[in-house]
Amino acid sequence: MREPIAITSIASISALGKTQSDIWKQYQNDRHAINLEAFDAFSAFVSAISDKDKEEIDVLRRSDSKYKHLDESVLYALYTSREAIKNAGWSASDNFGINIGSSRGATSLFEKYHQSFLKYDFAETLTSPTTTLGNISSWVAHDLQTKGPEISHSITCSTALHSLLNGIAWMQSGMADKFLVGGSEAALTSFTIAQMRAMKIYASSEGKYPCRAFDLEKKENTMVIGEGASMACLEKGISENALAYIEGIGYATEILEHNISISTEADCFQRSMTMALGSINPNEVDAIVMHAPGTIKGDVSEFKAIKKVFCNKIPFLTTNKWKLGHTFGASGMLSIEFALLMLQYQQPISVPFAMKQHQPNSLKKILVNAVGFGGNAVSVLLTK
Repeated sequence: MREPIAITSIASISALGKTQSDIWKQYQNDRHAINLEAFDAFSAFVSAISDKDKEEIDVLRRSDSKYKHLDESVLYALYTSREAIKNAGWSASDNFGINIGSSRGATSLFEKYHQSFLKYDFAETLTSPTTTLGNISSWVAHDLQTKGPEISHSITCSTALHSLLNGIAWMQSGMADKFLVGGSEAALTSFTIAQMRAMKIYASSEGKYPCRAFDLEKKENTMVIGEGASMACLEKGISENALAYIEGIGYATEILEHNISISTEADCFQRSMTMALGSINPNEVDAIVMHAPGTIKGDVSEFKAIKKVFCNKIPFLTTNKWKLGHTFGASGMLSIEFALLMLQYQQPISVPFAMKQHQPNSLKKILVNAVGFGGNAVSVLLTK
């Protein structure tokens, strides 16, 4: 890193809640936020934002006539972006940049408009402008009245951390001093879940924990989809209100064997973690928030990659997907939030059914991993 990059604020909405205090309380217990819900032709486990918190989203939707026809992925981004910049003390005149991504974008709205087209043989007027991937960042920029650069992208499940990488690149180039980065996902539809089930990676068995992310002994895949959004405010240089600093970043992509492949020892993670560490002694890392999607191969290959990089001194390992599901493009920033909370409260949070580990006495450096289909890995090293 050429110069310090501070995270001065983070905000989210997910099945764990919408305030940092409530979210931290949820991390204090061993209960998950996953439920079995009925869809068109089947039932499936999902992790949904609570009805109470969705009332806040409905208030936002009704606050402006232009917001009436927006997809929930955009509304979640609007809500969390407002909270993030308010907590950071930013104003529109700061002209900060915006980079918000989504793996699937306006999922519900796109499917709704497509069904209407099949039925009536014509497309509704707002179909295109409300389902383009770029409309997430553009609507956030409109809502916050900033004139800085606005960027949207999709890099599957590592999307939010690629947003962070891009924000850092803009700041280190001297083209911006502040960037709002994150991801938003609202893909709890029968078609999306059917796609995951077609790959035979979705959770199908009931039990105390439907998603057994970081259970290295599981005999079946247990991925569960969640919904939510998370945004972070990045500032260049030392900041008196920094929650943490980004000390290292790493990224890598694997050569595909097939559309969803990842190598046995997750070569992409080995390279991204090594790049993020740079000249830092791996022994200085106290914990890793794993990507760990709850699939057999995904969890085990990431663990093998960690063993390759950290050798005989493996940091404390954890993940939050057993609790709030896999939120696709938003998951990386929700993992950053998880790491920031552990740094703030100096408390490592264990996965209740995972292997027993030594609890670190203190938390100063936490590495966060994310990867998507195609082996596009990102690792971010945070320091208090």
